This record gives sequence, C-alpha cells and structure tokens, in this order.
Amino acid sequence: MIRAGVFGAGHLGKIHLKLLQASPHFELIGFFDPHQDYAKEIETEFGYPSFSNSSELLDLIDAAFVITPTPFHFDLTKEALLKNKHVFVEKPICETIEDAQEMVRMAQENQCAGQVGHVERFNPAFLAALPHLDHPKFIEVHRLAEFNPRGTDVSVILDLMIHDIDLVLQCSKAAISKIDANGAAVISNSVDIATARIEFEDGCVANLTASRISLKNMRRLRCFQRDAYITIDLLEKKTELVRMKEAPSNPEPFDMILSTAEGVQKQIYFENPPVTPTNAIEEEHNNFAEAIRTNQHPRVTFKDGLKALEVAQEIIEQLEAKTL
Repeated sequence: MIRAGVFGAGHLGKIHLKLLQASPHFELIGFFDPHQDYAKEIETEFGYPSFSNSSELLDLIDAAFVITPTPFHFDLTKEALLKNKHVFVEKPICETIEDAQEMVRMAQENQCAGQVGHVERFNPAFLAALPHLDHPKFIEVHRLAEFNPRGTDVSVILDLMIHDIDLVLQCSKAAISKIDANGAAVISNSVDIATARIEFEDGCVANLTASRISLKNMRRLRCFQRDAYITIDLLEKKTELVRMKEAPSNPEPFDMILSTAEGVQKQIYFENPPVTPTNAIEEEHNNFAEAIRTNQHPRVTFKDGLKALEVAQEIIEQLEAKTL
C-alpha cells in the first residue's frame, strides 16, 4: 500500500479523502488543512486523521495529494518533492509558468511521479472517443456552468477552460501557431465568460468557450475530421460518431445516402462507442498508483500541466490587454 496524505480538505479535498480511504492502492494516513477548527470538524465527522502542520504529515507518507487553492500548489509541491514524495496536484498545476517549470525539473531530479488533476482525461466519454480521433481539422468546445461563488478568485480560464485546453492538446498533437482570445468580467472582478481560438501548425483549429454565468451546465466537445464527426458529451458521459463511407452500389431502403458537390455518393452511418461507467477521480488515483509502482509516467504529467498552463496564460494575457 502507498501511504498517502491530502493537503486541503475543501469541497474537492473531501472527495479525494473519501476515495483514498476506500482505495485498494493507497493507505490514507491523514490530511492537513490550515483552518484547524474546520479540520477538526472534518476529522470528527468522517474520521480522517488531521495534522497540525504539513511537514509532520509529509514525513509519514509516500505520496502527497495537493488539493489546495491554486496559489498554494507550488510551495506544497516543492516541499513534498524536496522530501522525495510523489505528488498529485489539482489543476491548474500552479500559478506561473516559471513555477511549473521548476516543478517539472524537481520531479525529474528527485525521480518522483508527478501527476496533474486534469480529470476530464479520465472521463469515460473522452476515453471512448480517443481511439477514433484521427487528425481532427476543427474542434469546438463548450464548457458552461451555472454561477458558483467558489472559484471566482481566478478567471474562468484557470477555473474552467483549462480542462478543455488540456483535452484539445491531446486531440491535436501539432504545435500551436496562433491564439486569439476574447472575454468579459460580468459578475465578478475577473473574466467570467471567454472564447479562445487556437490554430495549430497542421491546420487544425479549435474554438473554446467557457462560461461560469450560464443558465445551464454543458461540457461538450465536437471534433470534425476527414469523413467523420465525433461528439463527446463529458457531462452526460456519451459519445457519438457520425461517419461517411463510399455508398454501396445497391443501398438498402433505409440507408442514408447523399451526393457531394462532385457527385460522389456517400453513405452516412452512426456509431455509439461503448462508454464504461467509471469514477474519473478514482481512475486518476489508480493511474497515479500504477505510475508510482512501475516507475512510469502517469497519464497526465507535470509537463502536460505546464503545456496547458502556457496556453492558458497566453489567453489570460490577451484578455488582460484587451480590458486595459
């Protein structure tokens, strides 16, 4: 069993605590939260042992789960890596590119597994679609959320869009050639709704929209590629493929046949790849444990977190320049 400790027992921290307590791979040693009165309430209600300082807990564990607000990610991760502890850190990896680069360097230097909590990578709908993605040419993403005061201390880019930046970077492996962004602060002091257009050197274009002031929730990604259209509903955990192939010479009565502008007959057909119901955060834990045991890279490395942060910071800088 891998001895684990959780740093930060807020809304998301409590989810990690619950799953780690039941994990067959981790032994939950306890948690640290700087708000000691609150920590004692959690300890009393759920039975997770609380620690009064981070160093004491770090000395007793093999793996640290950093689930604090983003401004505290770097210091806690650095403290853990200096003690040769493996680190799982929630998204975004940290606040600045320089700090993220330092985290990548330290994890490599100390031969520690470093994983970033880009949980949508473990979404079963995305995993079902992944084998069917083949050099998409256009990607459209909408992540709309109803207003929640939690998270408004940062812009919607680091709060929501960072998820989809990471997914888009997985859909198109080409280098980025251009980024354009627009957004507005509506009900908070930071950007609440934003769009970004990312162009890749292979010709792929991705349009991302993120809002935390929507009247309904939506997390949907659509990919268009040669002879195929893939819809990934990350919220409902559904994936659908619409494909085209050469029409048969003698189509069946209910076959969907269309003619292209060049007069070529194509048949349209639908596929629903099987989506295996899973708990994405639990799957993150399982992957992290496997990386530690096998000395392999986890699915979402610190380098992946750095790449997503670099794109996010470019978008944020453009938004800030346009609002000055």
